[in-house]
Amino acid sequence: MKLGMIGLGRMGANMAARLQRGGHEVVAFDADAKARQSFGGKAADSLQAMVAALPAPRAVWMMLPSGDATESTQAALSALLSAGDTLIDGGNSNYKETQRRARQAAARGIDYVDCGTSGGVWGLENGYSLMIGGDERAVERLRPIFEALAPAKDRGWGRVGPSGAGHFTKMIHNGIEYGLMQAYAEGFSILEHKKDLELDLQGIAEIWRHGSVVRSWLLDLTAAALKENPAMAGIAPHVSDSGEGRWTVQEAIDLDVPAPVITLSLLQRLRSRDDESFADRLLAAMRQQFGGHAIRKD
Repeated sequence: MKLGMIGLGRMGANMAARLQRGGHEVVAFDADAKARQSFGGKAADSLQAMVAALPAPRAVWMMLPSGDATESTQAALSALLSAGDTLIDGGNSNYKETQRRARQAAARGIDYVDCGTSGGVWGLENGYSLMIGGDERAVERLRPIFEALAPAKDRGWGRVGPSGAGHFTKMIHNGIEYGLMQAYAEGFSILEHKKDLELDLQGIAEIWRHGSVVRSWLLDLTAAALKENPAMAGIAPHVSDSGEGRWTVQEAIDLDVPAPVITLSLLQRLRSRDDESFADRLLAAMRQQFGGHAIRKD
């Protein structure tokens, strides 16, 4: 199958490479000329050239950051694609925006498929988990693509519902990921602080990786990180977020669903960015006011 791929960041390039390994032809485009030059396949120098190189009915996969990049590219493609073509959004778009874009595409007879994609930089070798939303007929037509990207033809991918369902499912997936990561981080922090036992954190992670009820791929990655840098030297305690944790928490509030673990894990990420916490300074001042407790000076 011949597919257009827009976005040659690390994940997009890796996905294109996995498709090529599976025997599919990829015509790629990226606004960055250097990314096009380094791509190990056919790269077009414009969206128009990429679309022109694809046979009808066309299939174009966007692997772009959510927000303006996806919005502007979808708008540009809507003038280039024809009825019967399919546009796939494999990024982390907000599902509400996806539903709107799907309606806009449908008005032109274009199928809009949202594909929540998990696997990160390891997906090239291990395959990707694909959570797909959209018309059943359109998803079935793209089956060879999904089978090539997934860990196996019959594992790790599937249609989860109509347009928006793929990105909604990926949003919740990432919210769960926040909670899991926070639990591992807190547990290992407690271990690290128990200095008198001289605990080998990387060794403990290796033990837990085999047979333990807390074993997971995240634990595998944690063990690798501890082996590479046991003291986490040179790493700033600043944890970013892509936005999906925020959307998950907001959705939980809108649905009246309690989600304290995911919510607190998001708040911890926000807390990590406040190097000059006014709140903490005020707390120290309060303690000094009511109890005469000492205040540490900067």
